[in-house]
Amino acid sequence: MTNTEAFDAPLTIDPDAVLVVIDVQKGFEDHAFWGPRDNPEAEQRIGELIDTWQDTGRPVVMVQHASKAGPLVPGTAGYELKDVVARVRADLHITKPVNSAFYGTPDLHAWLQERGARQVVIVGIMTNVCNETTARMAGNLGYDAIFPTDAMHTFDMVGPDGVTVPAAELARATATVLHAMRFAKVTTTAAVLTAATADRSAAVAG
Repeated sequence: MTNTEAFDAPLTIDPDAVLVVIDVQKGFEDHAFWGPRDNPEAEQRIGELIDTWQDTGRPVVMVQHASKAGPLVPGTAGYELKDVVARVRADLHITKPVNSAFYGTPDLHAWLQERGARQVVIVGIMTNVCNETTARMAGNLGYDAIFPTDAMHTFDMVGPDGVTVPAAELARATATVLHAMRFAKVTTTAAVLTAATADRSAAVAG
């Protein structure tokens, strides 16, 4: 099977696929700082994926952004994880100072290589910043990156021309680039959940 055929094949989720949960932190609830967001159901979708990952014994990686300024500074309330992920027993907890989860501590790439994992499912905040950066790096490093866009969100942003671009448009642009340039498989939470439980469903039916 060629790389293109593999990319376009029906979605499958490996038994050891890693769910990478990025920056689901309380500081992103500061809308006076961030502005309007899209996808109000993102946290619910993230919770559904975490539940399935834990039910099926797959690993979960929790990522937390440590800023020097703003709502995500360590030691502040905004740095803390949102309730939907706060009680998750993560297999690995990464702290990062930049946009990619691959530039954090401990080293995500080394951990994945040690486990022999080849597939990562990326969710969290923000779609077109840390999630997209992590997905691009995952693709460049040879991982099968899965990107369920309804399990993440972003915020409106002002461009260099002074025009505000709505969050939904930014998310759509991210999905388009990741798909068109084969960085990641852009999909939905429902599709990931169906694929992740396919073996269990088949066993019950049998």
